[in-house]
Amino acid sequence: MMNNEIDTRGILYIVATPIGNREDITLRALSILKEVDVILCEDTRTTGVLLKMHSITNTLMSYNAHATEKKHDSIIALLKEGKKIALVSDAGTPTISDPGIMLVQEALTQLGDDVVIVPIPGASALIAALSGSGISTASFTFLGFLPHKKGRQTLFKEIAGRTRPYVFYESPHRLLKTLQSLDEYIGEQGIVVARELTKIHETFHKGTPKELLDSFEKNPQTLRGECVVIVP
Repeated sequence: MMNNEIDTRGILYIVATPIGNREDITLRALSILKEVDVILCEDTRTTGVLLKMHSITNTLMSYNAHATEKKHDSIIALLKEGKKIALVSDAGTPTISDPGIMLVQEALTQLGDDVVIVPIPGASALIAALSGSGISTASFTFLGFLPHKKGRQTLFKEIAGRTRPYVFYESPHRLLKTLQSLDEYIGEQGIVVARELTKIHETFHKGTPKELLDSFEKNPQTLRGECVVIVP
């Protein structure tokens, strides 16, 4: 493209949003959300609350893990027209253990160089947990959410034989079961469970899997919100 030519390609912005504290959104993210033609979000109600705080009234369109081929085609068509689209998740950075990756892959597959993918970085539970854990993270392995059944035990065996820290997300109603498995596979090794990140009750729980299991069982009120588990 010549320098004096106007780029008319569609743009797909990957916009990070707060994971808890609503103030954790960048000025650049707000600027992008105000200028795009469409904002794709997991839940229009959740994103609507954030946008209302900043007087943003742009068009919202639902996009989540249940998106159909027809939905993908409609979004691709908008990008072909040269539209600017922002992709957000309910919380954090889209495409990181998030269904938004399907759209990015589809856009690149169908449009190739005729679409511009622009990441707008910001909040991420993964990075927030690592930065406050006190654990060296020169390298680490991120597993996203562990599978509920198939392959779960294989991953715990992999974690047991790790040569670098392993990090994964876990839901509050599965955390106790996960701690039981970690106790079985890694024993007295200390771990970190970060919960309620960026919120009022943000806590970094440190101890062996058995110690943390006992603590959560005695204090079930602390089993709230998705957790980040770090195994050094």
